[in-house]
Amino acid sequence: MERLLEFLARSLVDNPDEIKVTMAEEDGAQVLELHVAEDDAGQLIGRRGRTITALRTVMRACGAANDRRVLVDLVD
Repeated sequence: MERLLEFLARSLVDNPDEIKVTMAEEDGAQVLELHVAEDDAGQLIGRRGRTITALRTVMRACGAANDRRVLVDLVD
């Protein structure tokens, strides 16, 4: 799941080399922290948060297929 999120995020930003995904466990959920350059945060958020919402939906569906709860946090 980490590689999927990294792949999707890299295709959306101007500085793909600065994308880093870290995983943590919190309250029984798998939290994926997406680290991006400050300039790219706006591109990942998108208009009215639509892009980050779509990324979170895809990752939640991927987690549901594996019986896991997945959360995505954007860290800039």
